[in-house]
Amino acid sequence: MVLEFRKQLGKRIREIRESKNLSREEVAFSCNFSGSYMGMIERAEYDFKISKLYKIAKALDIDIKELF
Repeated sequence: MVLEFRKQLGKRIREIRESKNLSREEVAFSCNFSGSYMGMIERAEYDFKISKLYKIAKALDIDIKELF
């Protein structure tokens, strides 16, 4: 159940990022993450803290609610 949630969330992050024509590295840089870490989040390979989700929403210039 948790893995499915992470998969949906990662997919949503990727969809929004791509709709804004942002590269994974651009968003990662804004969050002070590595590009590979950002990829792991999008592919649901890593369980991350809510504070990281907040940084991603800010980097995408969206309200965190839009990720759900």
